[in-house]
Amino acid sequence: MSSPPATGSEPLAAAEIDTDPAAASVPSPPLPAPETGLPAHLERLADRARDYVDAASSANTRRAYASDWKHFSGWCRRQGLEVLPPSPQTVGLYITACASGAATADRQANSVATIERRLSALTWNYAQRGTPLDRADRHIATVLAGIRNTHGAPPRQKEAVLPEDVIAMLETLDRGTLRGLRDRAMLLLGFAGGLRRSEIVGLDLHRDDTEDGRGWVEILNKGMIVTLRGKTGWREIEIGRGSSDATCPIVALQTWLKLARIGHGPLFRRVTGQGKDVGPDRLNDQQVARLVKRAALAAGVRADLTEGERVEKFAGHSLRAGLASSAEVDERYVQKQLGHASAEQTRRYQRRRDRFRVNLTKAAGL
Repeated sequence: MSSPPATGSEPLAAAEIDTDPAAASVPSPPLPAPETGLPAHLERLADRARDYVDAASSANTRRAYASDWKHFSGWCRRQGLEVLPPSPQTVGLYITACASGAATADRQANSVATIERRLSALTWNYAQRGTPLDRADRHIATVLAGIRNTHGAPPRQKEAVLPEDVIAMLETLDRGTLRGLRDRAMLLLGFAGGLRRSEIVGLDLHRDDTEDGRGWVEILNKGMIVTLRGKTGWREIEIGRGSSDATCPIVALQTWLKLARIGHGPLFRRVTGQGKDVGPDRLNDQQVARLVKRAALAAGVRADLTEGERVEKFAGHSLRAGLASSAEVDERYVQKQLGHASAEQTRRYQRRRDRFRVNLTKAAGL
């Protein structure tokens, strides 16, 4: 099962908030609770097992799945349908309502990607309750196939920020403030590393600094090694020093760490006290998206578009796409940096590659 995408889900209307205990949150892992008579010497193991179950999926995934379960439960209640036990007919009707706009008070139809994520969330939630949902049942599979054929559309890609864009975006940030120094380091590190927004904010200074850390950094003479925990395991990313201090991600990070007096724990934290104090709390990934959007708009990137179009085009993924589109090296190095399993996946991120470098028409003799 894949994790849900970071974008594409619609906010819940106020009428959809559900107070039914069955819909209130992600279910507890299917393990015995201490009060069920589990032997005392196994209670600690059961608690630890629950921790491992939580670690099997990211916090973002669990939040999204909880939201989708609440959305489904609220719809069922309004239709007079039971949530449990799982019914393929009910789920088939639900995804039909999502596709037609009948599942929410604002009559807004969900995208195919959102419907597929909602279905994954229902499957996961039912499995955690010990009542599996059969997604292959014709009431679900056939309806979903029809939704894909009817409403499927090419993915909307975020605009890549290219090197000249990043430099212009850096100029909009105040170097004389802690917040400005932090944001410079985040932009440069995210771009040079081809990092996802969750990977940027999940970094600690050292290994094992925090329990919720998703990786750490090691600064060397020639660059920096970033160790990340991803969906498929651990991987290392090498980030070299820039051609000048003004655009070097390592210099930017070291400057931020020194002036923010960070010697342990999360790299990127909230700046408080009118911009003069650095708190202990880690930033969340949405703040990376807002930073990229705000800086791109302030720098006038893609000024040929309307402001509304520009707001939609820029997000945290713009940094990752920017590296893939700009690095003039063998494609396999970009693929390794982004952690992609295939070259085709990497090519989807490349916004200005020469698509006709290999011309099969001429190669075939025409």
